[in-house]
Amino acid sequence: MAEKRNIYKIHENGGMGDVQIADSVVAIIAGLAATEVEGVASMAGNITNELVAKLGMKNLSKGVRIDVLEGVVTVDLNLNIQYGYNIFETSQTVQEKVKAAIENMTGLTVSDVNIRIAGVDMEDEKGK
Repeated sequence: MAEKRNIYKIHENGGMGDVQIADSVVAIIAGLAATEVEGVASMAGNITNELVAKLGMKNLSKGVRIDVLEGVVTVDLNLNIQYGYNIFETSQTVQEKVKAAIENMTGLTVSDVNIRIAGVDMEDEKGK
């Protein structure tokens, strides 16, 4: 079965052509930005960053839902947080990074970055 993909025009230039972006690309940008924040263990239902190179970037969009309406993006993220990190501060940092990454890379406007903490990664704590 073919994957459902929405494509959005982000630039129109009649002489040179149009620039379009798939919603899955926006989701990957959001996932990458979120997992770069210290304290984020992974996207919920996702693999770790080390495996991304082996399995492909598409897996990074798991745990991310994107809605685009008239050039305005709403992002929903499901995150696993590392034990010991302040959830509120880490979430704020994720919201700022995801918003900046999407807006800088696509030119789309981000209205909301909603975060759901799905779990706590205790792995580092066990090794101590």
